[in-house]
Amino acid sequence: MMKDPLVLGIDLGTSGVRVSIINGCSELLQTESAPYLKGLSNPFDWRDRCCSLIGRLKSSYRKRLRAIAVDGTSGTLLACNPQGHPLAEALPYSFACPDRIEQLREFLPQGGPASSASGSLGRALHLLKQHSEPLLLRHQADWISGWLLEDWSCGEEGNNIRLGWDLRTGTWPESFVSQPWWSALPEIRASGSVLGTLSPQRSKDLDLPKDLLVVAGTTDSNAAVLTADAGDDEGITVLGSTLVLKRFTQQPIAAGAGTSTHRVGGRWLCGGASNAGAAVLKQIFPDIDIAELSRQIDPDQCSGLQLLPLPKRGERFPVDDPELEPVLTPRPVSDALYLHGLLEGLTRIEAAGWQCLTTLGADPPRRIVTLGGGARNPQWRRLRERHLGVPIRSCNTPPAAGVARLALAALIAPDKKDHLREN
Repeated sequence: MMKDPLVLGIDLGTSGVRVSIINGCSELLQTESAPYLKGLSNPFDWRDRCCSLIGRLKSSYRKRLRAIAVDGTSGTLLACNPQGHPLAEALPYSFACPDRIEQLREFLPQGGPASSASGSLGRALHLLKQHSEPLLLRHQADWISGWLLEDWSCGEEGNNIRLGWDLRTGTWPESFVSQPWWSALPEIRASGSVLGTLSPQRSKDLDLPKDLLVVAGTTDSNAAVLTADAGDDEGITVLGSTLVLKRFTQQPIAAGAGTSTHRVGGRWLCGGASNAGAAVLKQIFPDIDIAELSRQIDPDQCSGLQLLPLPKRGERFPVDDPELEPVLTPRPVSDALYLHGLLEGLTRIEAAGWQCLTTLGADPPRRIVTLGGGARNPQWRRLRERHLGVPIRSCNTPPAAGVARLALAALIAPDKKDHLREN
């Protein structure tokens, strides 16, 4: 093992891409970010942002890289041909398929994350109806990992839970095997396992080492959790474009509406993601500095508003309702008061989310670690502390550094390079 290995993490988020390099001590050396130019649904935009950001890394760092891992938005699904070429734009995680509910229940009578109208399986059925040629169904992180390898045969376990992969049994549902689209599903690999070596063409194109290991990553919210170093009594809230709640548990919790259980670093991690989040604030205040406007808020007072700040119709968690309508009125004259009400609405969603996870078997958090852009807002933090009744601390390390830790762990622990986790 080299004295000081460097590893690269790629974070494909809702609004853009970030890359981070860490060393063998998990210290952040460089991070770069760029927004999508064509939106979350365009896979060529994912690829192009990755290329441009890797090109901005210091040449001396690039030459010392030994492993790379990718995370992506959980549920953003793409149909591509066996050579990885996209057949159309991807369906984002927020694309719900309520018309597929009955069909989903036939495949998954026991329920679970994939049986939801907001799950990936509904989007998969939608894509399969649109394309008749042989295709592959790949989530965002899996497609970029495939691009690095020039081999799209595999998928990471956590990214495919909402497509139907069962972590506890290590299998796809038996009902899938006889389906004509069985071959469209990926071969599942454990998070943190080595998928292969960077393809010669990618090495040349990106000016990266030929022996660079490509490691199976995780979802974007799980990558954020890896940066938090959360204790067993702490919950994790990601205040990004969407609101994500995560909690480590001793055992998998019962399946609930819009929830999922992952395995990260050998620990069970349950959680759920709302469609609401900071993206709603940017949507409503496109040209206003949210941080400046927040300074006009007294977080120890109530706004008097009862808003449900969804960006559009439909919610995944803490309620799974594709028909749920946002409540964004009445809008007061004061923008500060309106923002106050919106932040309270987001906080109520967070509180309901923690209650949902507790009902399903998770211990209530005694403290909360907050990540994402919203973690830097002191007024929102105080408002949340008052409403949730627990202390909150912030973590500003980017998720790309979290997924890079998976690459580092694979690099320094060769015995963990199993291609498929045994259950």
